[in-house]
Amino acid sequence: MVNVIADQPAAPVRQAAAGPWRTAWRKLKADRSAIAAFGVLVVIVIASLAAPLYAHYIAHTDPFVTNLNGEIVIDGVTQPVLQPSTEGLGLGMTPIGPTWRIGPYLLGADNQGRDVAARLLYGGRDSLLISGAAAVLCLVLATFLGVVSGFFGGIVDVGLSRILDVLWAFPVFLLAISLSIVLIAQSIQIGPFEIRSGSLWLPIFIIGIVYVPYVARPIRGHVLTLMQAEFVTAAIGLGASPWRILLRDIMPNVVTRIIVFVPLILALNMMTESSLSFLSIGVQPPDASWGTIIQDGQGLLYSRPIVALAPGLAIVITVLALNILGDGVRDALDPKSSPRGI
Repeated sequence: MVNVIADQPAAPVRQAAAGPWRTAWRKLKADRSAIAAFGVLVVIVIASLAAPLYAHYIAHTDPFVTNLNGEIVIDGVTQPVLQPSTEGLGLGMTPIGPTWRIGPYLLGADNQGRDVAARLLYGGRDSLLISGAAAVLCLVLATFLGVVSGFFGGIVDVGLSRILDVLWAFPVFLLAISLSIVLIAQSIQIGPFEIRSGSLWLPIFIIGIVYVPYVARPIRGHVLTLMQAEFVTAAIGLGASPWRILLRDIMPNVVTRIIVFVPLILALNMMTESSLSFLSIGVQPPDASWGTIIQDGQGLLYSRPIVALAPGLAIVITVLALNILGDGVRDALDPKSSPRGI
């Protein structure tokens, strides 16, 4: 006798729920404005990193060497890089204007006969380096102080909070300018490490310090909120060690806040660095940044405005792209928000 077993429908296969990081990435990809801003930032970074290649193979010039007696051939006509001024009393020299051609002096020259386009790329490299390194320093210090203060509480919280309050009391630019004026002519000795005057590490150190309280205080508040959450209370009730709670329950939730801060801090650092360099208390010669190039073009605003406008426009585009990307990252990591741009 043969037993016939009727075919039964197969049980539906459950798809694993997408993790929070995958969900955040999917929301970020759906935000067209954030993706476009990220693309702009990638182009700016690649162009800045390619500054030596542009200067050597395209501009055929050293953007850090004066070229007062240089000449350039345009449409078969040899022209001096610095031409006699035709304004006012005719005194002084006026640098050649933009050629708008891929090659030497695409954006013209500055008052020292240096290629503005090549200096713009080199300046972008230093501005991005200082902003990025200062952001890393700021976020590391702020995360440490905020987490330690909020997690341990008590006298530790009181002491660290008072230190942050002192830094918070100073306006950012006033504190940055004061530190720069004091430290610009001398070296800083931190244990076995020494930061020499004129080094790029000096503005990195100053900018990284002044924004610490603006990141540490929100992180501290977030940690205090997490300490009252049910999953932390349950972990404490189950006898979990403080270090396990810190590493397994607190830090993963703090990381998302840190990621949201990254584009914002980068934008703030770039504006601060440009301001300090414009005031001659940031990046020092022979290095260049977008702020120093704006200062170089200050005296040419009426005759060759492109010298100052080009780095200013670069700062505006970069900061705007960072802010748009920051909004997209914040929306992607916030489970209560909906993707923008769709």
